[in-house]
Amino acid sequence: MLVGTQAGARTENVGNQLLRGCSEATLRGAYGIQIQGTRLAPPPAPAGTVETVIGVLVRQYDGRGNFTQVNNEKGSVSGLGPVDREGFGTYQVNPDCSGSHELHIPGVPVPITDRFVIVDFGREVRHFVVSPAPVMVTGVSQKMGLW
Repeated sequence: MLVGTQAGARTENVGNQLLRGCSEATLRGAYGIQIQGTRLAPPPAPAGTVETVIGVLVRQYDGRGNFTQVNNEKGSVSGLGPVDREGFGTYQVNPDCSGSHELHIPGVPVPITDRFVIVDFGREVRHFVVSPAPVMVTGVSQKMGLW
């Protein structure tokens, strides 16, 4: 009986979230993110060299459309990347819980744009890079701490 009650409450909560929708305020606080994919290797690799990349980062959302982050990554050609590299940007959330980020990293000549979907009441975000085109990186974010 208790299991059925919990499942019923969960279904009702999901329905309520769909009716309420999402906004920038849905993302607030710190998220741990794991990334993986491919990108163009930075110099001194020959131009056009593609490498695999993995990494972890912490992104802090302000709930109003801005974020900061610190990331650590490793490329298969370039080796260990910058340690604790800071970045910042903006994000937009649609009522259907999809959205986009625009990330700026000092020293990187173009912004990185991705698309995402918020799941599990904002506890998780799944995203993939759409620009620049040669970057094929996906990530999963999980809210850190208690929610």
